[in-house]
Amino acid sequence: MDKKFQELTDDLHKKYEALISMKPVTVDTAPPDSPKGGVYLFTEDGQNMYAGRTQRRISDRLKDHVSVADDCPFAWRLARERTGKQATYKKQGSRAELLKDPDFKAEYESAKQRIRKMQVRYVGEDNPLKQALLEIYVAVVSGALHNDFDTH
Repeated sequence: MDKKFQELTDDLHKKYEALISMKPVTVDTAPPDSPKGGVYLFTEDGQNMYAGRTQRRISDRLKDHVSVADDCPFAWRLARERTGKQATYKKQGSRAELLKDPDFKAEYESAKQRIRKMQVRYVGEDNPLKQALLEIYVAVVSGALHNDFDTH
């Protein structure tokens, strides 16, 4: 392996272990002094659900997942899974159109409440390259159900 790349991956497992060993919090109980920059993992009933990353304060990013905004990606994934409806880049089937569907909108809002109750663990990492690799590592090693790293 290239030495530069190896340096970026050397402590991935150590960081993963720190994340997994953390006492879990929820979106509402994450301390406001959480690290600025890092990777987080949502868990529900013992099942790892979604790994994400941020350059912002982690507690702030977690709140974005349950905000009043109509662009909470994890909630979208859960709502699409429950309804079988996919967003498209066309007007028909667009996110805006899906949100006009009362069944989809209800599932989207329900997903945000579901996320609010999930356990969350995190670890700080402010280097953007290490952070991106760590997000992938955490998602793969933890078996997170809702990370696919596909392009859309």
